[in-house]
Amino acid sequence: MIIRDAAPADAPKACDVLRASITELCVADHNQDPDILERWLASKTPENVATWADNVGRSLLIAVEDDAVLAVGGVTDEGEITLNYVAPEARFRGVSAALLRAIEARALARGASRVTLLSTDTAHRFYLARGYKDAGLPQRKFGTTSSYPMAKMLGPTRS
Repeated sequence: MIIRDAAPADAPKACDVLRASITELCVADHNQDPDILERWLASKTPENVATWADNVGRSLLIAVEDDAVLAVGGVTDEGEITLNYVAPEARFRGVSAALLRAIEARALARGASRVTLLSTDTAHRFYLARGYKDAGLPQRKFGTTSSYPMAKMLGPTRS
């Protein structure tokens, strides 16, 4: 597996990963509610994903193995993690953790000393186990039951 910057040509496969991860792995968040799924998936189109790969003020990274996209992650230059999704078939293989480390490294390289994100209920324990702390009251993004604002300091003064 390698982690690299996504190119616009990667958008269809990356979009498939985003949509499958949300639909199949985040059931605890959307509870198969078609309205929540529609809102959550609305921006996950190949056209939008291609624009997210422009590397202007943000980075879109993908984990790939052979011809397959295993995971997709996004981070702004200010340190906001906007995406971190794994393909269902790659779950529990360490792909998400490796991608998260690459996202954090990119944020640090772009000058961020802290990363923030809004975690799903599904991923909340994953982030807690990697040093993230809750940073506010749960929200209801896309109508889900809860989304957790979280943060982590980067660099030599990590906490």
